[in-house]
Amino acid sequence: MISFFFGFWKSTGVLISALRVITKASLPQTPQGLKTSAHFYFIVSTAILMGCIACSNLLHKLPVMQQHYRLLQDDQNSSPKPRFWNVARAIRWPAFGIFMIYTVTLSIFPGFLAENIHSEMLQDWYPILLISVYNISDFLGKSMTGIYVVDSIGKATWGCVGRVLMYPLFSLCLHGPNWLKTETPIIFLTITLGVTNGYFTSVLMILSPKSVPLSESEIAAIVMAVFLGIGLVSGSVLGWIWII
Repeated sequence: MISFFFGFWKSTGVLISALRVITKASLPQTPQGLKTSAHFYFIVSTAILMGCIACSNLLHKLPVMQQHYRLLQDDQNSSPKPRFWNVARAIRWPAFGIFMIYTVTLSIFPGFLAENIHSEMLQDWYPILLISVYNISDFLGKSMTGIYVVDSIGKATWGCVGRVLMYPLFSLCLHGPNWLKTETPIIFLTITLGVTNGYFTSVLMILSPKSVPLSESEIAAIVMAVFLGIGLVSGSVLGWIWII
């Protein structure tokens, strides 16, 4: 279910990217055209948001959720109420992994991909293409957990830490030899960034609740969401490093 949720979550990014490509290709690059494009963006985003709100209000009626609530209630009656920080200590490594994922990703995407690189061939289509490639790759990465999930939190966490190598690789594309500044290496790195972001996010979100007792699984999901949010903020702040 978590894998499905994250796949659906990122499919909205693919949808928005497709909408951006369509509006750019079909609308004139004038103030009125940009205004119309913005209207389409917010209309589609609002429709998706309203759909999510409707689905969230129907989710608890599903038989699988009713069974989950019964099991959770039985487990809570037989064990003390879990504390946030106790659970956080128990899943500190996946929490650190999810923090690293989004620190690395948000410090590169979308700022670096949209502002720091250029293509004489693709011109102003280049950042749109890269952002679309990232969103599609991330969606595929999240979907890959439906085929295979790493069976070790340790391996998944090391994979998240290994994504730090994206910094020197993207830096080489920015400051290295001319052949690294071409479209092919940057698109390849963008695909790698997206696939690893999607895959490791889903893996950690699947494994972390399973690593604690059932009564603590809901708190574990909250802990992971908190560290994901901290990673988003950290990555957004570190995104300024490319300007220096």
